Amino acid sequence: MDEEGREWDVVLGRESWGSLLALFVPRGAGSPRQATLAGSDHNTAQQELDALDDAALAEMLRRSVPKSE
Repeated sequence: MDEEGREWDVVLGRESWGSLLALFVPRGAGSPRQATLAGSDHNTAQQELDALDDAALAEMLRRSVPKSE
């Protein structure tokens, strides 16, 4: 949940050049957001994402940027 009370889903994504991202997709209206993950392969990035608690996910969402096209 963000500071405005909106709920978000987060999934693992990949940019066209191979960077792995946390993709934040709003439940309801809104545009997706993204944050770069440190993992260099799918399994490592998924483990990184899975290890985050709610507070860490909220902070990552706060630092995220609008998803690039």
